[in-house]
Amino acid sequence: MSEHKLQEALDTLKGSNVRITPQRHAVLEYLINAMIHPTADDIYKALEGKFPNMSVATVYNNLRVFKEIGLVRELTYGDSSSRFDFNTTEHYHVICDHCGKIVDFHYPSLDEVESLAEQVTGFEVRNHRMEVYGTCSDCKTSH
Repeated sequence: MSEHKLQEALDTLKGSNVRITPQRHAVLEYLINAMIHPTADDIYKALEGKFPNMSVATVYNNLRVFKEIGLVRELTYGDSSSRFDFNTTEHYHVICDHCGKIVDFHYPSLDEVESLAEQVTGFEVRNHRMEVYGTCSDCKTSH
């Protein structure tokens, strides 16, 4: 499954005339397989053993490229570091108050919220996001 996603993503990069470096390939592969919505620092730490000459800036630059061509979504929550999600389909997130774990939550898109917001406010709504907060099962059992 992830091999297919990786190949599609590499094809998207080629189609966007983005050169596929070994580091770029590794960052992409890590994102596809990571279920943790990693930060750039998480990615850097996971790959630094394999690429000792790679810098955090390289990871950020690759994430920016992936974001610009629509391969990843950047998730920003308050003051904490941005996290990156390879799943760009419409979905929501459940976030643990204790450890910060983020889990995908699939639910039909709440498009009616956007149209209602437009009607009530006169705004032209671009998108919305919903987060659900609580305690993950790991933290529940350890507290």
